[in-house]
Amino acid sequence: MRPIEIRPNIYWVGVNDRSSELFEGLWPIQNQGVTYNAYLIKDEKNALIDLSKEAFTDDFIAQLESLVGLENLNYVITNHMEPDHTGALLRLRECAPNAVFLGMGKAVAMMKDFYGLVDNVAVLKHEDTLSLGKNTLKFLFTPLVHWPETMMTYMVEEKILFSCDAFGSYGCLDGFLFDDEASDRDYFEREALRYFTNIVAAFSRNVLMAIDKVSPYPIEILAPSHGLVWRKEPERIISLYKKWAAMATEPAEPGVTVLYGSMYRNTERALDFALQAVAEQGVPLEVFNVAVTDPSFILPSLWTKRGLLVACPTYERAMFPLMVHALNIAEIKGVRNKIAGYFGSYAWSGGAKAVFEEFAAKLNWDVVGALEFIGSAKEADIQQIQAISRQIAGRSK
Repeated sequence: MRPIEIRPNIYWVGVNDRSSELFEGLWPIQNQGVTYNAYLIKDEKNALIDLSKEAFTDDFIAQLESLVGLENLNYVITNHMEPDHTGALLRLRECAPNAVFLGMGKAVAMMKDFYGLVDNVAVLKHEDTLSLGKNTLKFLFTPLVHWPETMMTYMVEEKILFSCDAFGSYGCLDGFLFDDEASDRDYFEREALRYFTNIVAAFSRNVLMAIDKVSPYPIEILAPSHGLVWRKEPERIISLYKKWAAMATEPAEPGVTVLYGSMYRNTERALDFALQAVAEQGVPLEVFNVAVTDPSFILPSLWTKRGLLVACPTYERAMFPLMVHALNIAEIKGVRNKIAGYFGSYAWSGGAKAVFEEFAAKLNWDVVGALEFIGSAKEADIQQIQAISRQIAGRSK
């Protein structure tokens, strides 16, 4: 894409990444893609806010050079030092030798650690301001959203918040940039939830603190580092992030997430009876086979629904490994305070139930029941499985 003017002399100079299969080397984006948003402000002093991933350096530099001679770039503002934001830094340093690189103290330290950059850098503090001429930038320290050096940049006169990773989403921008141009804004909201649960959910407390810090400032345009630029309803994405972050400690929405895995279908056959019992309670229900579904796509349901039912067999005196992986990710992201239960088959020795109970204890899940059965589920097992499922669903309304 070519640069897009957001306001007079303020430009999006980002890139679409349609080639990477994984974000952070972990989260699948091969079908969605992602953007690396950067922004150029032309004024008496020219300032660039954020950069791009290294693989897209040529495209990124070309966009900048179409707008300004890089020898005339005065400031590079690094809201966040993660390499998907700063991979083009060394090349830009060569092309813009006069630019001063600005960031919070830990960001400046990371410039040295990551790129060996020590010259022409300056440390910012919370609520410092920088005059570009007609426009003023104000820097808001928002640590652990989601790295310790992260900040947001607020453009005072234009009321634009450059929010870094906060309020971002997966998804390429196919010929458009703004929320009011997207033909399927719901898609981007779903991808924003997946992005939130994948990337920043573990730092929900810090997200809420950051929202409090920016609340005194009127926002007409919200420009994150990934995804849509919100100019029609910037308050919409802020309210969504606030709601999602609150779920780290407050009750989630009604509904049940079912995670299952099965080796020889003994657990899977029993699952049908469990799902019938949940459905009878009339609560929203999502079912995921952990053997074929990446945790990236499971986390949004886990995060936003109150109930959790885990169904999987024992594997060598422990839990089905792909279920362990899914629950490990849930633990890393802080999926706490669920109404939960477990059932699963075993052949010659149990063990999965104990692993489930370890996760439940660490994550403060309220366990309504857990059952291991040998071989295929018998009538008494099915009745107990349905009782567990019914109770989870009933308490998750």
